[in-house]
Amino acid sequence: MQERTSLEDSLTGIGKVEGELEDQIGMIELGEAENDQAVVEEAEAALKSLKKEVARRELEALLSGEADRFNTYLEVHAGAGGTESQDWAAMLLRMYTRWAENRGFKVEYLEETPGEEAGIKSATIQVSGHNAYGWLKTEAGVHRLVRISPFDSNARRHTSFSSVAIFPVVDDSIKIDIKESDVRTDTMRSGGAGGQHVNKTESAVRLTHVPTGVAVVCQAGRSQHKNRAQAWDMLRARLYEIELKKREEQAAADQAAKTDIGWGHQIRSYVLQPYQMVKDLRTGVQTSDTSGVLDGELDEFMAATLAQKAFGISPGAVEDVD
Repeated sequence: MQERTSLEDSLTGIGKVEGELEDQIGMIELGEAENDQAVVEEAEAALKSLKKEVARRELEALLSGEADRFNTYLEVHAGAGGTESQDWAAMLLRMYTRWAENRGFKVEYLEETPGEEAGIKSATIQVSGHNAYGWLKTEAGVHRLVRISPFDSNARRHTSFSSVAIFPVVDDSIKIDIKESDVRTDTMRSGGAGGQHVNKTESAVRLTHVPTGVAVVCQAGRSQHKNRAQAWDMLRARLYEIELKKREEQAAADQAAKTDIGWGHQIRSYVLQPYQMVKDLRTGVQTSDTSGVLDGELDEFMAATLAQKAFGISPGAVEDVD
């Protein structure tokens, strides 16, 4: 169903672009014939907007991977550094939630482990929407934050790290066989918000795939049965993602980038003080609009990474920011 919707959207979009292009060229010719500069300028502005639409659709065309069309799970994990990194993890979670909401995607919170004083130690959300995995897979890796710490009474600059993991929600067309004997099931009390029910019942479920060591946790539902079913879906998705990685040329590099949540492994740096800068260390794309980025304006970074992977365009060595 998703594949058909994607194809219909592409075909409809091509027709729309062609029609709009003909209309605006006609308006320019009419304006020039009647010496009406206002009409010409309005049509030229429309063509500039059309150019942006074509660029967006070109990027959508790059999302042709086996799982790009799927919905996605997104995990955020705080690195070493206690409260600083845990607060940064919460900021990243908000950033991706805002990005998804701005696109009209649905966001569902599946698991969240609160930080010791602020922020979160980890969280998992499900993002549902057209090409959700295809877009968000560009964000997997370590993210570095530099700022004046709000938790430091001496107002010193601190560097914090958190990691983001992305894996597709597997639909019924993908068959992943998992032996139940290979999976260990643990139940626990849910953490985070949820009222009295959360603290009194062991409704949260953790599944561990023993052969691979892959573990997932779900505490979104009030019943253990619902959480168990969701956890199995998450586990199948994680194992499917591992299979996808094996088939991709950059699997080793992608996985290595996630192993250490610290210096030298970051894909992007966010500097808030003493100046404002967000810089992607894979593509070289940067902006001083840090508030916009942290509010979910990530398309420029995602587009550059997609183009780099599709066309093999490399900016060479990209220096990090201090």
